[in-house]
Amino acid sequence: MTLDAIARSPSLVEKVCDQLAKIIRHDQEEDDGWLPTERELSAQLGVSRSVVREAAKRLESQGLVEIQHGIGIKAVDKLHKPLNGSLALLIPDAEERLRQLNETRMAIEPESARLAAENATAAQLRTLRSIHQQLIDAPDNAGAIEADMAFHRALAEASGNLMFRLILDSLAEIGLASRQRTIGRVGKFTGVEHHAAILAAVERGDAGAAAAAMRHHITCAGKDMKLREKNPRSST
Repeated sequence: MTLDAIARSPSLVEKVCDQLAKIIRHDQEEDDGWLPTERELSAQLGVSRSVVREAAKRLESQGLVEIQHGIGIKAVDKLHKPLNGSLALLIPDAEERLRQLNETRMAIEPESARLAAENATAAQLRTLRSIHQQLIDAPDNAGAIEADMAFHRALAEASGNLMFRLILDSLAEIGLASRQRTIGRVGKFTGVEHHAAILAAVERGDAGAAAAAMRHHITCAGKDMKLREKNPRSST
């Protein structure tokens, strides 16, 4: 017997998800991120509140909204959240996660820097300079780590490839652990020097030099992590 495939139509919840996603994309730069209330959405979309609630839960699992019980539904930019939450389950050993993180960064970030040198706008260059200054001025390791991560994220944004930014956001928690080790052991000064070289190449529009500087930066970070593993008490 030969059966014909039955075309699957979107469920009501999926349709509401699509509508809410359109609302978020349209209004994300026009308000504070809060969506209409559950009751208002139900009336506007012509569906029950339980359908709106289920759609909101689905979008929350995708990192597009946050449900704050008793307050409302807020649009957020946490599309990396599902992957970020699964990495510890996929790679339970912390040392192995850090090793694979460095390999992943080596595969992505030199290309991100190369593209940033080719595509960065004047506004994006100003942002990179400002973040680099924040790293220089950081009074402690926590501030240095925050500025370090922000620089790499802004560089990915300047590359013009939003997938790079999404992937790096997905690795943010592991990246935090990595930077706590390296900056905790050697301080921020190596990072300041390396970021300065990357930034200078990007500002010159020298794609090859930007990629090489980033490759050197990640290679050194990997070596610092290995030294930390051999001498766990050497961190400050």
